[in-house]
Amino acid sequence: MKRIRKSFITSMCLLTAFVLWTVAICFVDVRAIGPQGSSVGFAGINGFVHTLTGVHWGLYNVTDWLGLVPIFVCMGFGILGLAQWIKRKSICKVDHDILVLGGFYIVTIAAYLFFESVVINYRPILINGYLEASYPSSTTMLTLCVMTTAQMQLKTRIPNKTISRIVGIAIKAFTGFMVIGRFLSGVHWFSDIVGGILLSAALVCLYIGFVNLPVNK
Repeated sequence: MKRIRKSFITSMCLLTAFVLWTVAICFVDVRAIGPQGSSVGFAGINGFVHTLTGVHWGLYNVTDWLGLVPIFVCMGFGILGLAQWIKRKSICKVDHDILVLGGFYIVTIAAYLFFESVVINYRPILINGYLEASYPSSTTMLTLCVMTTAQMQLKTRIPNKTISRIVGIAIKAFTGFMVIGRFLSGVHWFSDIVGGILLSAALVCLYIGFVNLPVNK
């Protein structure tokens, strides 16, 4: 219970940090430094970092296509849950951690859709001639949320420890590449990446708390 409580408290602290960070972006050093006169908070540091990294379309395209990997991972676990539901003839008999994972995916998608509708700021570059919502980095959030929880799932589902360790290393390498690659590609402001990390960390801690809750059988 101590671990569960710690996970929930950590999640709330990270979520609070995310909210404060978001509010700060809306009011601190807001200037029109983006394309088509679009404004962004923390303009000084965001502008400096963007100038430092530049824009790398190749890296953007690679991370964009690899962004499909977390989606396929979600589909894989969704199929696993559906198979258990059909085989056991009751959704209540589906593994507890798979049910929690399904709820986690729903919350993650809801967060993504919310920030697609409520635009905090736009990208530092135009995509196909259009301004796109940029905060928080959806690729960063999706990758961290899906791949981190996938590693937790696979660690308990792969019996061979050596294979499990190799898969874990591969997932960590992929996740690191995606977050760093998205940052260096220059298609997001620095504050977008930080926001994506904070929000996904909060959601993952929430998942850990729920998945470790005792189950009555």
